[in-house]
Amino acid sequence: MLKRGSITYLWLALVLGLLAGACSSVEETVDLSGRWNDTDSRLVSEAMITDVLSRAWIDQYRARKGRDPVVIVGAVRNRSEEHINTRTFVSDLERALINSGEMAFVAGSGEREALREERKDQAAHASEATAKEEGEEIGADFMLQGAINTIVDRIDGEAVKFYQVNLELIDIQSHRKVWIGEKKIKKRVKRSRFRF
Repeated sequence: MLKRGSITYLWLALVLGLLAGACSSVEETVDLSGRWNDTDSRLVSEAMITDVLSRAWIDQYRARKGRDPVVIVGAVRNRSEEHINTRTFVSDLERALINSGEMAFVAGSGEREALREERKDQAAHASEATAKEEGEEIGADFMLQGAINTIVDRIDGEAVKFYQVNLELIDIQSHRKVWIGEKKIKKRVKRSRFRF
């Protein structure tokens, strides 16, 4: 049975632990593999989009142009030591952008090629009233691009893996960077008795 002083000490330790965790700017998760996963992809993309939409550049653009910016997601490079399917991360970015309702969003280069082929097919086979015309695409104002990096620290059967995602929003006309975002995730993986 715990004494009164022990209970007070435990409560104090719990409160201090919670405060220390709340002050941290790096998300820490413990999982089985310690690898980048779908949850990381979703959480990072949502956090990045929330950050980019809270900055001054978007209001400045609207005041200057009188409309929402049009954005395209460019390359997100995997510079980590592990295989990361960046297409999943790009899809999560696209979904968060579209669902924000704060920006117009256009298809990436691969999708545009398929759409252009469809328009050519319509020009040859669809009725004149329903065929879509060439030259009516919306041009993007900004490109979102970036990289995923990792740092791994190992000692005594334990590994700590830091994922750092850096994204930049660049004005396509002027090449001016209007926003730079960074999100870090820390994962602690303990060695199994059976494998590491």
